[in-house]
Order: sequence, then C-alpha cells, then structure tokens
Amino acid sequence: MENTTEVTKFILLGLTNDPELQVPLFIIFTVIYIITLIGNLGIMALILLDSRLHTPMYFFLSNLSLVDLCYSSAVTPTVMAGFLLGHKVISYNACAAQMFFFVAFAIVENYLLASMAYDRYAAVCKPLHYTTTVTRGVCLCLATCSYFWGFLNASIHIGNAFSLSYCESNVVHHFFCDIPAVMVLSCSDRHVSELILICVASYNIFFALLVILISYIFIFITILKMNSSLGYQKALSTCASHFTAVTIFYGTAIFMYLQPSSSHSMDTNKIASVFYTMVIPMLNPLVYSLRNKEVKSALMKVVLEAKLCLGLCFEHCAMHSNLFP
Repeated sequence: MENTTEVTKFILLGLTNDPELQVPLFIIFTVIYIITLIGNLGIMALILLDSRLHTPMYFFLSNLSLVDLCYSSAVTPTVMAGFLLGHKVISYNACAAQMFFFVAFAIVENYLLASMAYDRYAAVCKPLHYTTTVTRGVCLCLATCSYFWGFLNASIHIGNAFSLSYCESNVVHHFFCDIPAVMVLSCSDRHVSELILICVASYNIFFALLVILISYIFIFITILKMNSSLGYQKALSTCASHFTAVTIFYGTAIFMYLQPSSSHSMDTNKIASVFYTMVIPMLNPLVYSLRNKEVKSALMKVVLEAKLCLGLCFEHCAMHSNLFP
C-alpha cells in the first residue's frame, strides 16, 4: 500500500486572490453582516417585546431570523478574517464544525419556509378555523421538528463527508467548508458518498418545496375567488415577496447540491454560495417582515418610546444640573 499522509488542515482559497479586491470585499461583506445582525436581531426583539406580534406567523418569523443569523455567522466571520488578515487555513475539526452548523441551520430554514407556507395557507384558505388549526402546540411541534431534522441531517452529511480519506490535496476551492468543495478533495472512492448527498439533499429540498408549492396553489385559487381587488393585490404582493426569497434559496441549493461534483464549476459555485450564505439572511427581514404594516407599527412604537425615555432622561439631568450649579 502506498504511503499517504492524512490531512490535518485545509486551505480555503476564498473568493479571489487579487490583493486589490481584498479590502473592498472586506468592507462589502462587513456591511452585509452588520445589516444581517441588526435586521434579524431587531426582528426577534420586536416580536418578543410587542404582544400584538405573538401570533403563529411572527413565531415562525422570529425562528427564521434566528436561523438566518446562525447560519450566516457560521460562514461570514471566517470570510471576513480571510480578507482582512489573509488567514485562510482552517483545521480539520474546525472545518467539520463549520460544515455541520451551516448545513444544520440551512436545513432548519428549509423546513421553516415550508411551515410558514402552511401557516399562510391556513390563514388565507381556512380563516374561520385558523385559530383551532394553527395552535401554539402545532407551531412548537413544527419548529421543534425543523430543528431536530436539521441537526439530524447535518450529522448524516458530516459523517458521510468525513468518513472519506483526505490524504493528497488540502486546498478547498471555496471560501468556506462546503460539502461538495471538500468531498472533491477525497483520495478515496466518493461515488457512494455523492449518491447519499444527492439523495438526502433531494428529499429535503423537494419535500419542503412540494409543501410550499401545494400551499401556494391553494392560496392562489382562493385569491382568484376573492371579490375584493384590494385583498387580491395585497395577498398577491405578499406571495410574490415570499416566492422571490424561496426562488433564490431553493435555486442556489438545487444548483449546488443536486449535481455530481465532476460537473461543478467552483468559481460559479462561489458566486451562488454568496447568495445563500450572506445575501438571503440579510434580505429575509426585509422580504418577510419590514414590509409588513404590523412590524412597522411595532418599530415606530419602540422608536417613540425610546425618544420619550431619552427626553425624560435629559429633562431629569437638566433639573439636577440647575439644583447643583
């Protein structure tokens, strides 16, 4: 048997090696990450503080914001460090951990999107039975199952990818430890592992996508039967926003994971990966929440209360300064 050395660390090539682009890209991704943090933390805080938003729809939105924040944080800080410090070496265990948390939260988001579609179906198509159909117990069950299934699938994918031997190249043609980019480096036969990846990913993507499509087919049928043009336009606008985010999420996921590694163009994959690792977590608060009147109302309420509190503080300080010149 030929002597080989097991890989103990990986080298991430990143998005580009052009030194002139390192600082501009660092600034761009830093801004994107800050917006992601502020947007998703803000949505979670608003939903937690405003009792009017304690409904199934906003329960799922708060979980979606949490998941977006988590899977973006699994990738983006590593990319930013690579641009700023030029440090692109990641240990074997750190690579596995990054892959695990990214895959887990991405799959959780996959099923949360399906749960949200079901919630909208129940609200639009079965409004009289909505409160008895989508109860707190049902919401907790759907969310818990999404997290459980996400972490279970991540364990399967990690076990599948790292059961292979890595003994030759350790240069990952990507900006993070994504499954196809790492598996292609294996020096052992990976055909079975690739088949497992495609089968599991296909099931997760198409099952959730089928739930979403069926839900929205019934929603559109209900909308077409509406006599109110205002209600028709409002519902259609909400569905269009949802489908925009769903198309980006599932389009990139299908492009990345449902094709053999031999047909992958790593440069093209990097561009696609930017959308679902950084852009989608930034856009989701805008697409799902900030266009909603109830969220805008809650935000204005918080801003007005903050202004009032600051005004009282300044007034209190002014009174004390007059008392003690």
